[in-house]
Amino acid sequence: MKISQLMLFGVFFIGISSIEAQEKTSLTLDEAVKLAWEKSNEVTLANTKVNTKKYELQSVKNNQYPDLKVSGQYQRLGKASIDLHNDQASSEPMASPDRAMLGMANLSLPIFSGFKIQSSIDTYESLYEAETANAAKTKEDVALRVITYYTALYKAQKTLDLLNENQKQAKQRVTDFTELEKNGIIPRNDLLKAQLMVSKTQLSIDEANNNINNINFYLTTLLKLDPSVKLQVNEQDFFNLKTSNAPTSDALALENRKDLEAVRLQSKASEANIRVAKAGYYPTLALLGGYTAFDLKDFITVKYAMNFGVGLSYDLSGILKNNSHVKEAESKAMEVKNSEALLSDRIKVEVQKSIEDYDLAINQSVVYDEALQQASENYRLVKDKFDNGLSDTNDLVEADVEHLSAKINTALSKATIIQKYYELLSVSGQLSQSFNLSKI
Repeated sequence: MKISQLMLFGVFFIGISSIEAQEKTSLTLDEAVKLAWEKSNEVTLANTKVNTKKYELQSVKNNQYPDLKVSGQYQRLGKASIDLHNDQASSEPMASPDRAMLGMANLSLPIFSGFKIQSSIDTYESLYEAETANAAKTKEDVALRVITYYTALYKAQKTLDLLNENQKQAKQRVTDFTELEKNGIIPRNDLLKAQLMVSKTQLSIDEANNNINNINFYLTTLLKLDPSVKLQVNEQDFFNLKTSNAPTSDALALENRKDLEAVRLQSKASEANIRVAKAGYYPTLALLGGYTAFDLKDFITVKYAMNFGVGLSYDLSGILKNNSHVKEAESKAMEVKNSEALLSDRIKVEVQKSIEDYDLAINQSVVYDEALQQASENYRLVKDKFDNGLSDTNDLVEADVEHLSAKINTALSKATIIQKYYELLSVSGQLSQSFNLSKI
């Protein structure tokens, strides 16, 4: 018997230790966003794409620099028959060379290529800047995802706290009703209603715990944290935010949205690409230079053979063929312009909707505050009547449910205001700045 008691104590101790090992980690929203920017795969991929465009730009810029090629040959020869066809040539047989060496160095510097090189540089500079803007937009999207999960986690944790608080009261009511039912003061039906309230609250607690576990997993995965880490939202840090500078029009969005900036830069690149296509109508001109050294053993040696000049090439057939390339480039430029117009309209709609949602969240919060005061007063009055035998259990349970619902709605409405505020910043292109400037 003693052994069994010791085993039970050991199991209990291990259970307590494992619970303590899963201690919750407090993480501010500012820390969560910046951790996501540092760790998330989306931001890493976006930065990699920016680097790729940077290297592509550098490769295109290299086309404006001279091309220098060096080549050399060494050959073994068989018995060669050499005839100079020279009247003064000696009648004596000439030696047969058995090896030959050739070395060459050629330099080509483009002077004019129909503005193709500079236009190509302009194209890739715009594409590089567009990819940089896309990377900034990716950061904002990731930040908004963090905010969404963080807000959802706060709502779930706050709901759980209120449910646990209410569950204590419900269980105490069951204890009180049990004694009253034993003494015949209340019917068993009232006790069953109180017990049913405990069961329903427990179901809500289980659902809240399930939501917390799921949201915690989503957030830790996004932040590249161990899934076993239990994140705890610090309410004080979460609500330490001034929302008085919320945008009130789409002017900021049309000026600062990174996705719109990227499309505008792509349009600029497409215009430069038209000039690249039109370069096919022009000839190309290059400055040429070279050096040659040649040695045919026992026969001829050439040293310091230098040459320089100008090279001109003109693809006459390309004048006709190039027209399709120009039309293609012009059509793509028109596609980008149409995309810019569509995106501008969509941004205006998004901003207007976010402004309305933010205002609605503020107005609803005011109503929820009033409803909480009314529900608290109603519960107090009903409880007082019940204690004096002037109200039945149905009224008490109903008032309790309404009071709990009002407390949950009030708590969640505060978080909704912050979430809608950040969503408004996001559609206005101001979200990243709010964290970079450490306004939280």
